[in-house]
Amino acid sequence: MPRNEGRSSANVEIINLFPGSFASNCYLLEDHGHAVVVDPSASAAAILRRAEADGCTLDAILLTHGHFDHILSVDTLRDALPHLKVYIHRADAPLLTHSDKNAFATFFGKERVWRAADELMYDGQVLPVGEAALTVIHTPGHSPGSVCFLSEADGWMVTGDTIFAEDIGRCDLWGGSHTVMLQSLARLRTLDGRLTIYPGHGDTNRLSRALDNATYYT
Repeated sequence: MPRNEGRSSANVEIINLFPGSFASNCYLLEDHGHAVVVDPSASAAAILRRAEADGCTLDAILLTHGHFDHILSVDTLRDALPHLKVYIHRADAPLLTHSDKNAFATFFGKERVWRAADELMYDGQVLPVGEAALTVIHTPGHSPGSVCFLSEADGWMVTGDTIFAEDIGRCDLWGGSHTVMLQSLARLRTLDGRLTIYPGHGDTNRLSRALDNATYYT
């Protein structure tokens, strides 16, 4: 499936506005005239333009975690659409407002922060996308509040930087832990291996294959 376009299921359409900044995937999830954006690394203009072209109302911003390369357009989108609420796991809430924690200072030696989130997610929370639903799965390791968004009904999951098609997210940034990452991977192994994963970087894969690849790093 091409990385910039593609339908994931009979219901929710997953559009990857790749390439976003720093080669981070930015997913627009659309269903029945409504949309949410996951990890807005693409420009706000590109996100808004695509939602409008598809006739969708953008309802929310969902973050798999709080590192700078996945949140670049958060505030610009909120300025353009004041009704938008930003969702992040409670354990990653500090990353938005702290340059060392969101890794911008680590990479560039400069301060860059974003406004605090509006809603703090928790494990097991169910979030609407039009008439569909996503379940929040807390998968710390890459960061304390990393999450995956699971559409069990449609057979796919957005995995952020927890797991990629061929490897796993790094664990050496603020709050990361390889030991905790192993626990999160063990949890993912309890899910249906036939799930298609949509990671924070790179291409899609089947969950079982991605987990097989991940064993090299565990």
